Amino acid sequence: MDDATATPDAAAAAGPDAPALAPRLRDRRRASGLTLEAAAHRADLSAAHLSRLESGLRQPSLPVLLGLARLYSTTVADLLGETAAEPDPIVRGASMAAVPAGGWTYRRAGGTGRAMQALRVHVPSRAQGGLVRVHPGEEWLYVTAGVLELSLGDRTHTLAAGDSAHFDSLVPHRLAAGGPDGVDLLFVHTLMQSETSALCVVPREPADTRGGRS
Repeated sequence: MDDATATPDAAAAAGPDAPALAPRLRDRRRASGLTLEAAAHRADLSAAHLSRLESGLRQPSLPVLLGLARLYSTTVADLLGETAAEPDPIVRGASMAAVPAGGWTYRRAGGTGRAMQALRVHVPSRAQGGLVRVHPGEEWLYVTAGVLELSLGDRTHTLAAGDSAHFDSLVPHRLAAGGPDGVDLLFVHTLMQSETSALCVVPREPADTRGGRS
């Protein structure tokens, strides 16, 4: 949803931090090789609203910042200009807040600023079931609870708790819960800093061929 329709608190008039944020938004977009119109379309914003964000005339809400960070293959901390601290090798599960996005729920399971990004993911039943992803890098996932329907190319595999998969992310892939209670995953992927690293999502019909458990 375009952030211009958000509440006044969520999309307030530009404050004292806006001038520092605005040029970073513009610089990260240009570094991603995206025009204003293309970035706005992918972020589900109007081009006029994104232009106001990049000019410091408005401040983005947190959901918009998260979306732009994903689009530009960076972090909210980077967009805000926060200096990265020395990476802590220990991630305490109890301290990682759940972040909903696109119907899924994510919790960080690895350090920030790394080439590999580790997440704990919950995929509810019927969430994003028709979306196919294609992007550079590798992905590894491990099912911790529930049943996962993983489509890779023209094949669909059923994975249960304890099963895992490791694949090239350029292979068209789709993740969907195979049961009414959803599926929980430990998910690791490489973060590619390039124009094509933005997630490509296209509709797709479910594959007819089903592979059994490995």
